[in-house]
Amino acid sequence: MKTATDKLIAANNQFGFKLFSELLKQQPNQNIFISPLSISIALSMLYNGAVGQTQAEMAIALGLQNMSVQEVNQANAELIKQLESLADVQVAIANSLWAEPNLRFRSEFLQRVQEFYQAEVQNLDFSRPDAAATINQWASDQTHGKIQQIVQQLSPATILALLNAIYFKGNWSDRFDPTQTQPGMFTLLDSSQKQVPMMRQFNEYCCYQGKDFHAVRIPFKDKRLSLDIFLPPSPAQVNSFYESLRSGSGSKWLDQFPPKSITQRLINLTMPSFQLEYETKSALKQALVSLGMKQAFDETANFSQLCKDSAAISQITHKTFFEVNEAGAKAAAVTAIEMERGLPPTLIIDRPFFCTIRDQQTGAILFMGVIVDPA
Repeated sequence: MKTATDKLIAANNQFGFKLFSELLKQQPNQNIFISPLSISIALSMLYNGAVGQTQAEMAIALGLQNMSVQEVNQANAELIKQLESLADVQVAIANSLWAEPNLRFRSEFLQRVQEFYQAEVQNLDFSRPDAAATINQWASDQTHGKIQQIVQQLSPATILALLNAIYFKGNWSDRFDPTQTQPGMFTLLDSSQKQVPMMRQFNEYCCYQGKDFHAVRIPFKDKRLSLDIFLPPSPAQVNSFYESLRSGSGSKWLDQFPPKSITQRLINLTMPSFQLEYETKSALKQALVSLGMKQAFDETANFSQLCKDSAAISQITHKTFFEVNEAGAKAAAVTAIEMERGLPPTLIIDRPFFCTIRDQQTGAILFMGVIVDPA
């Protein structure tokens, strides 16, 4: 029987793919890298304060219709605890609420976000010139300096800012030898090519080869989290691969490349080392509205279980940092299989690809993205 945590992980992953698909439509032909887990946790906290249609729309968007608020909270607390207790990798999840000094919180709301989400609750005068700097310092501290600015300026009319930060750092189970890294060509969506540093390793990896995609799983030191890379079978199929991703095929690809029942093979793996930052504001808001979460953003919003004042979401920002190098990967965010013919002994990640950082035990997706240009 599925536990509440199993249900929440399935809902979070599905929400992540739906959201990702919407962002791909709004921001075509660019790198997109999000943490569905971070966004889900932030919205789950807010969900505790929503009432009526506002809550119903959030439940539909987040896929939480079959869970009580209490189940959502307990499952989030359990998932956060599991991820933060992993050995050999660093996963840190932090939550905070910044409230205008006169905001009258509901005591039950505060009790829930502090108990289940360990949220820090602070008063902040949003009209002060250093208000944004105070919040940015918190984000920087929680992400080890990887995300230094989550807000640029705050409207004096702001009454509440809710933040979630997730930081991940993992060394590969088998590191790449830096002396083997050499320049190589990466083919972009428009078929032009760009020179990027390419890492190389001959090792055993879980692989999959199908007509729609090839995939490889690169484990981190703890062997429980991995970077899963999905790429088009050939450069000629880049655009059809990208369109499939935009129409929501990513979740099906994950089903075809499950955590278990995948054989390992010795392959020559070549892949780019890269670093990227991604930020979404208006596109994220529009994506959530497209998923059915409309009322939360307008004056009819009902968050009366959160505070005694009328409140609506004025802005939602999600920012991520992702770095892949010979030692491992760093990422931060503020929100029986049928095998086909064996993979060729060489797998070169030299064209746009989709990737996830996934917990192979629970199936939880911490991050997902499409990398169209690693340079």
